[in-house]
Amino acid sequence: MSLTEQVHPERVRPERVQRNTLSTLVSTQILGGLGVGAAISVNALLAKTVSGREDFAGLAQTSAVLGAAVITMVLASVMDRRGRRPGLTLGYAIGVTGAALSIIAGSIGSFPLLLVGASLLGGTTAANNQSRYAATDLSAPARRGRDLSTVVWATTVGSVLGPNLSGPGKVVAGWFGLPPLTGAYVIAGVGIIAAMIVMTVRLRPDPLLLARAEAQAVHDASGLAAPVRESGWQILRSNRLLQLAATGLALSHAVMVAVMVMTPVHMDHGHADLEIIGLVISIHILGMYVFSPVVGRAVDRWGSPRILALGGVTLLAALALAGTSRAGSSVPLGVGLFLLGVGWSFGTIACSTLVTAASTPRTRPAIQGVTDLITGMTAAVGGAVAGVVVGGPGYGALNAISAVFAAVVILTAVAAGRHTSALARTDG
Repeated sequence: MSLTEQVHPERVRPERVQRNTLSTLVSTQILGGLGVGAAISVNALLAKTVSGREDFAGLAQTSAVLGAAVITMVLASVMDRRGRRPGLTLGYAIGVTGAALSIIAGSIGSFPLLLVGASLLGGTTAANNQSRYAATDLSAPARRGRDLSTVVWATTVGSVLGPNLSGPGKVVAGWFGLPPLTGAYVIAGVGIIAAMIVMTVRLRPDPLLLARAEAQAVHDASGLAAPVRESGWQILRSNRLLQLAATGLALSHAVMVAVMVMTPVHMDHGHADLEIIGLVISIHILGMYVFSPVVGRAVDRWGSPRILALGGVTLLAALALAGTSRAGSSVPLGVGLFLLGVGWSFGTIACSTLVTAASTPRTRPAIQGVTDLITGMTAAVGGAVAGVVVGGPGYGALNAISAVFAAVVILTAVAAGRHTSALARTDG
């Protein structure tokens, strides 16, 4: 961001900047989603192959989720000090490093190195997740859900295509003399590098810095005292609505990750081909993102609590279908995983919009970093437990346990609805 833009924000047209911001984020989401999608369909299988243990299969994706959670706080700190562009670019750079380490780990058969690589690969997920918030920095309140969902939707292209590259990935691996499952990580690395370049070149001026400059100008004109600076944790502890949003976001994500990450292993039990497994996962990811624009408009029109409740109901339906499917039944598993993705979409967009609405340009990176950290940590625990459950009671038991948490999502939505209604009465 130039000095002129920082000192004289009125010389910059926010509408033009917002259009450029959205188009840039859409591009990076497609490329970053390609990288994540390519790796996600083989994470569990590669972990199983390298470790030689099925109960370790979920640990690679769990490491990726945990890594994304931790890296999110690093990116949030960078964005808080320097803006969106440096933070998001750093996330993609970390992701590229993770993809490279995963290739090396698969080649030499090192399970610990694979977990490190998967953790760093989570940097791409962290950058993609934080990008949805960057889309709202300059949004009008009535368009927050729509703008956020536009960026979430953009992940559809790369993320749906990515899992289907597990087959071509074997060909790529053959070109370089690598183990077949590592070829997907080569493709992932290329996509992430492209996202990093686009982010560095195009996200100018920085939307967060511009939003802060505008807010500061309004504040200075009002003559009010500067607000006391608080950490994201302090703000979260004092804000009931943020607590409910974080809970709904974390549980929706944890349910999705736990079931999604172990579905390839469940299908492998039924001797499904790698291409079929990739197709089912791509159908799942399609469900996560394809309806995002509709969900965003629904949030703007009917409010986050109602859409979060709908997400909880959809998750329950998905778990019932997937949990009663046989290992080799790709069609019911595909439908179940599609609904699992749709339920996640409802919960993520509803809660993310709620988080943005309850924050200011000054506090957003800190609050968004904390809520995404909680979300990632919860999902990491879910993924780790999922491997143990599938290795013991089985895939059906995993879905039954997940259904309990999906029910809590619905209860959280009810509580959020009551709280927002109470706030509206107070404001009135």
